[in-house]
Amino acid sequence: MNTNDYTMNLVLQGLGPCMPALERIAALTAPQRIVRIADNAIRCEGITYSVALRHTIEVAAHAAQLDATYMMGVHKLEEFRLVAMDMDSTLITIECIDEIADMQGLKPQVSEITEAAMRGELDFSTSLRKRVALLKGLDATALERVYHERLQLSLGAEAMLAAVKAAGLKTLLVSGGFTFFTARLKERLGLDFTLANELEIIDGKLTGEVLGEIVDADVKQRTVEHVCASLGIDPQQAIVMGDGANDLKMMSVAGMSVAFRAKPVVREQASVALNFVGLDGILNLLG
Repeated sequence: MNTNDYTMNLVLQGLGPCMPALERIAALTAPQRIVRIADNAIRCEGITYSVALRHTIEVAAHAAQLDATYMMGVHKLEEFRLVAMDMDSTLITIECIDEIADMQGLKPQVSEITEAAMRGELDFSTSLRKRVALLKGLDATALERVYHERLQLSLGAEAMLAAVKAAGLKTLLVSGGFTFFTARLKERLGLDFTLANELEIIDGKLTGEVLGEIVDADVKQRTVEHVCASLGIDPQQAIVMGDGANDLKMMSVAGMSVAFRAKPVVREQASVALNFVGLDGILNLLG
């Protein structure tokens, strides 16, 4: 079938008062119908798909700081049963290990390794052990300081979680970060499942070691599949969100994969990329 032979829907959304920009870009698609989803989101229905049009829309949307998502049909949140999320730079705005390293004056060195790992240029397990080793001797109270002083939820996180819980979905936080933070977020946000790495602490000091199996891309995928199996659902009934290369495998088994403020390698492979709106942007995609 030629790519010009079928129609799709396009959801355009942004932050703040952006309806004029939304309508201007929507007009480029020659839709059969425009549905106003929210004050900052519209759905263009029945547009004739072509690669050239998609490129035009994506360039125009990016210039206007809008997110553009192509979808077949209209889907509902209730079609899904699980939302699985990465933690660092997805559910929360920071990379916890970088902020812990900052307490040692080592943030530049650790951040450089983190960035390379998230771009997929370094093996995640190796990169994590290298970064954690740099933290040897740090007082464990630094973790508490990072949680209270620096950790912030990503834009739209609480609204998204409230909506998915109201729709009966379960929640999984699966992270290459640390249990110190996932345990606190689980209690604070009422999450159902969490998995992360455990830092070894002896006599109140970080030893520079991680206990047990590293939560890498394979472990993340297995965890999503295991939780789905325990819930009696297919992974296609899961929405999986992430930002780095370590998230790609778990995103690949999901019914909807969401690249949130993500690295290019992740945006290219995800079914949805949210570059400007918050995590609650998925709600405008799932009417």
